[in-house]
Amino acid sequence: MDTIFDKYINEVNATETILFTGEVIRVNGMLIESRGPQSIVGELCTIHIPSENTDVFAEVVGFDGTTVKLMAYGETKGIEVGCKVTGSGSLLQVGVGKNLLGRVIDATGKAYDRKGDIVPDAYYPAVASPPDPLDRTPISERIVTGVRSIDSLCAVGKGQRLGIFAGSGVGKSTLMGMIARNTNADINVIALIGERGREVVDFIQKDLGEEGLKRSVVVVATSDQSPLCRLRGAYVATAVAEYFRDQGKDVMLMFDNVTRFARAQREIGLASGEPPAQRGYTPSVFETMPKLLERSGTSSKGTITAFYAVLVDGDDMDEPISDTVRGILDGHIVLNRKLAQAYHYPAVDVLASISRLANRVSGTETKKAVAAVRRLMAVYAENEDMITVGAYQKGSNPDVDAAIDSHKAIEAFLIQDEFEKAPVGETLKALGALAGIEIPEEELVAAEGAASSSARASADDAGMADSTGASGGITTN
Repeated sequence: MDTIFDKYINEVNATETILFTGEVIRVNGMLIESRGPQSIVGELCTIHIPSENTDVFAEVVGFDGTTVKLMAYGETKGIEVGCKVTGSGSLLQVGVGKNLLGRVIDATGKAYDRKGDIVPDAYYPAVASPPDPLDRTPISERIVTGVRSIDSLCAVGKGQRLGIFAGSGVGKSTLMGMIARNTNADINVIALIGERGREVVDFIQKDLGEEGLKRSVVVVATSDQSPLCRLRGAYVATAVAEYFRDQGKDVMLMFDNVTRFARAQREIGLASGEPPAQRGYTPSVFETMPKLLERSGTSSKGTITAFYAVLVDGDDMDEPISDTVRGILDGHIVLNRKLAQAYHYPAVDVLASISRLANRVSGTETKKAVAAVRRLMAVYAENEDMITVGAYQKGSNPDVDAAIDSHKAIEAFLIQDEFEKAPVGETLKALGALAGIEIPEEELVAAEGAASSSARASADDAGMADSTGASGGITTN
């Protein structure tokens, strides 16, 4: 049972009584070099700034002989040669527990929403290894996103990892907000990495909403913060998701976005002396991404279903980050700028998107309906130019005729208002109607049953969050 003394007891237990110290000998841009302290890569250190009478947290990122290379979590303003550097003897850990629900935290796991300190139930390492491959349970059950185009034509399995690929301004954050509000997962963990400061409050208040926040944990590291904050914010969000997975929960991890995480790693790598490789990205970027992305998925205790947004440079799906992430994940949702410009939202390009586990989590008749609708869409796309200019004569090809006849109905089905509810049972019935296939009751019950059981668990979690005072208005620093 929690007491008012828990946070003080935890603080005493975490205190290092033997201190290793050093002093700053050089500051070069983002990189701080010091003589000492005795430390290891990843260790947290404190740099005391006498002129400001304040401390700055930093992390050891490498060594050059006896010189320690550090990167600060905050501003380097005021740091000068001779500033005292104190090692903590520990790596970054994040306080986790049920009190995180409804809260906004920063890249070190501290409260960011001005609602007071968070009393953790335990501490998890921010940087950890993925689950053993042989301990991962097979994915066999659908998870609901509440987005018609995904639930119908790109079904997602519980514990699957997908990427949302799009250029800037095509609707990645809005789509993630829709999923966060409507998913049947027990817990949402949302990482806003490298986002504009304005978008943080917008996402929390507009896209997520009060009800969505009650069963969510939001981790924030904005674009103006140091590369280390943006990098570690991603690890902290994953650690929080792992904690809830270890409690037997089905977690929805939404990460926006991987490209800015990769850029943060590139900045740290270049500052540390790594040579640039593909398009200026350092080798550590391509080593780090699978280590982070593989931490989500299933385990022997629970699941983390993850959606990773990828900001595609120049709408080039083959640029290094997009290509690497697509090869790691279990599917990809592609957002099309042309659809967005036509006010087709969400701008999901169904034919360019794929869920590698869709067949595994869908019923037999549902799979037939998906195949039929995708074929109609593919035939229309192949002949669209001829149809648009009037060169196609109706009756020439029965497949093209069928595609033309069903085109408007399919478009209407795929377009969904941002706050429109789309129960999975109704979505599958409408999909069957488009394909001329009746989805049997048992397949509808299986999909709706999974949604109902998770919704009940989510309601329990929301009540738990209310009892800890986690809900309410949001303000950010």
